[in-house]
Amino acid sequence: MAYIICEPCIGTKDSACVDVCPVDCIHPMKEDWEEKGYDGENLEGKQLYIDPEECIDCGACEPECPVEAIFEESEVPEEWSKYTAINYAYFGREQ
Repeated sequence: MAYIICEPCIGTKDSACVDVCPVDCIHPMKEDWEEKGYDGENLEGKQLYIDPEECIDCGACEPECPVEAIFEESEVPEEWSKYTAINYAYFGREQ
């Protein structure tokens, strides 16, 4: 079961979770930010995503998130449940 990044991440350009991920499953990666529109000015609607097939469920990302946007898939709050599908869809996958 993967970790899911939820609403509090939207508009945040913090990469602490990316930096601690041992399998580099959080995207877009820093080197892809400009291509994805993560330029520091245009962050509206932007967030990071965890690849559910690459995630090894280590949990290293969760405590590093300064906006507390990362949850185990089974622990995503009901109010943000749509973000599970959003994270999967980013990678062209269905939950």
